[in-house]
Amino acid sequence: MAVTFAAVLFDLDGVLIDTETIIGALWADIFAERDLHLSAAEITRLTSGQRFEGVLRQLDEERGWKAPEDFLPMLGERFNGAFAHVPVIEGASDTLRALKAAAMPYAVASNSEKNRLRMKLDGAGLADLVGPHAYDPSLVGMRGKPDPALYVYAAAQLGVAVRDCVVIEDSAPGARAGVAAGATVWGLLAGGHLTHDGREVLEGVGVTRFLNSHAELREALGVEVPA
Repeated sequence: MAVTFAAVLFDLDGVLIDTETIIGALWADIFAERDLHLSAAEITRLTSGQRFEGVLRQLDEERGWKAPEDFLPMLGERFNGAFAHVPVIEGASDTLRALKAAAMPYAVASNSEKNRLRMKLDGAGLADLVGPHAYDPSLVGMRGKPDPALYVYAAAQLGVAVRDCVVIEDSAPGARAGVAAGATVWGLLAGGHLTHDGREVLEGVGVTRFLNSHAELREALGVEVPA
């Protein structure tokens, strides 16, 4: 049964674009170059939904590894070079077009750095569909997810109360942000990086519904792709 919301707030990576494989491989290379040999599962746990600073903080806390001074600038250069062409998750463009046709407001709220966020949208061909409603932590004092500020801000820019929105997420930090903001949070499991364990984690932080594809998401929202 379709549910009505004032707006839909999307995460980006793993929800609209399939960067998780690219990101995982890039992190693996960077870690290996510094003699940090992590499994794919460990890399996903450390990096999914996190900003660079959050990843480095966890490495320090869990492994006692401290990044050198030039590490963050190097990360920026390496990641920027990876997003010239970004695969779109199947059906994501159709979902945005369906929401637009139904006049249902939507926005993207991502932990990506500002320029990198636009680079990803351009590389995926989604920039025109998203328009100006793509928001990053620089707009809320660099308080990225799991802080709720970014979702609260995105809802305000759409002119709606965040409690009347549905947040579409695939990571625990993002889901925590949506729940803390007071929104309804749904988990979209269309990206290949999420396993059953990922679903259990998302349930634990307050995700109330799971969808396996954008087609299921459109049906749940009651919107159809325009002819």
